[in-house]
Amino acid sequence: MITTQVSTPSISEAEGGVNLDSLRPNIVQSIRAFRVPALLAAAQDAQQHFLYANLAEATTKQEVLETIARSFLVPKHFGKNFDALRDCLTDMIASAGPQPGFVIVLEQLPVTQRFDKEVRETLLDVFRDAADFWYEHGVEFRVFYSFL
Repeated sequence: MITTQVSTPSISEAEGGVNLDSLRPNIVQSIRAFRVPALLAAAQDAQQHFLYANLAEATTKQEVLETIARSFLVPKHFGKNFDALRDCLTDMIASAGPQPGFVIVLEQLPVTQRFDKEVRETLLDVFRDAADFWYEHGVEFRVFYSFL
């Protein structure tokens, strides 16, 4: 996994910026009024990892997992299943050493027959489990998502 290295000036709250200190340190929530550039700027200001996946082209569980794996640069042995994703988001990263925190954006989660509400909730549960894991390790882990 990598941190996006983009040189973006900070965005103030008045300009639609995000103050991470005003948010719970370990959440999985709808992106709502937040903008992706503002979340990126907030992650950079906090010196945290920023992970982004645009899932607009995905329509199935397999395609969603493949897009996340490609976007987050997880190792090739990533099993393309929810358990493997959970391991990548927790144990694998933890074994790499201390972490500064995470801001993750899952944009345009599909709403299709092959990626239905149950599958979406299972995916979000994986990220909730990871948030709980990092909370226990004292590391901020915030996930923002939107639907297509």
